[in-house]
Amino acid sequence: MNPSLEEYSDAELLDKYRQGEESAFREIVDRYKNSLYAFLRRFLNQRDLVEDVFQETFLQLYASRDTFDTERPLRPWLFTIAANKAKDALRKVQRHSSISLGAIADSGDVSVDDVVNILQSNKVTPDEELDTEERSRKIGEIIASMPENLRAILILAYFEQFSYKQMADILSIPIGTVKSRLHTAVVHFAKKWKAANKLDES
Repeated sequence: MNPSLEEYSDAELLDKYRQGEESAFREIVDRYKNSLYAFLRRFLNQRDLVEDVFQETFLQLYASRDTFDTERPLRPWLFTIAANKAKDALRKVQRHSSISLGAIADSGDVSVDDVVNILQSNKVTPDEELDTEERSRKIGEIIASMPENLRAILILAYFEQFSYKQMADILSIPIGTVKSRLHTAVVHFAKKWKAANKLDES
């Protein structure tokens, strides 16, 4: 009995797709569509752009079947395509952010652990649903307002759980830059989170 497509590795699916099995490509799309769409939604925050970049990402995969190196993991490569296309889309529709990263101060009494807890605590239980919805909305608004490079690194690190090495490959930057940019992003998020909560309390 032949195994179902769900049981194949990404590399095996790509091989099958190269051999003309369209269902193997559909399985790859099914496997990654939700996480990729969620990444683009957080990064772009504009539905029409999300739909366009989502389709373009899979179109590039579709067109690259003969050149893709199956020794490379597929997921980071897909996110590399998506991140590059998302950045291109943003450049077409908005001016570059004028925020100076050097002007961002230290996070003060908000620690990196606090931010990690905030970003990773989006798990809904019935009695907390309203609080969680409000928290998710607030997190989304803060992330959407961040400069593009900080937004990308924060999403890849905390929502998609990529390693430093994978983020370096996806964003085409050195690992040292990944670490410093992630720190800056966490500090930026922490300051905005504190400010948003102070407004709610006042």
